[in-house]
Amino acid sequence: MTAINDTIICYDISHPRRLGRLFRYLKKHAIPMQHSVFLFTGDQRQLDRCLEQAARLIEPKEDDLRAYPLPARGLKVRLGRPVLPPGILWSGLPSPW
Repeated sequence: MTAINDTIICYDISHPRRLGRLFRYLKKHAIPMQHSVFLFTGDQRQLDRCLEQAARLIEPKEDDLRAYPLPARGLKVRLGRPVLPPGILWSGLPSPW
């Protein structure tokens, strides 16, 4: 069984067109948490594939794309307004379906 991990993906993109392309791409593969911060949940192979494709959408000399793995165990707290709609809880666990 492949380990499922949570990873924070964030970016700083200097050109509006590239920014839009990257945002739309990541929105298909991760949960938007803030304007340029996404939560990716998947195994290492899926993360590598996501980041490889995202890297094709940026200009490395002008843009910044980063991925930070979250610890499998540890404190995960949210303060303030939730990102997800009321009644939707994010457990970080894989779906049983």
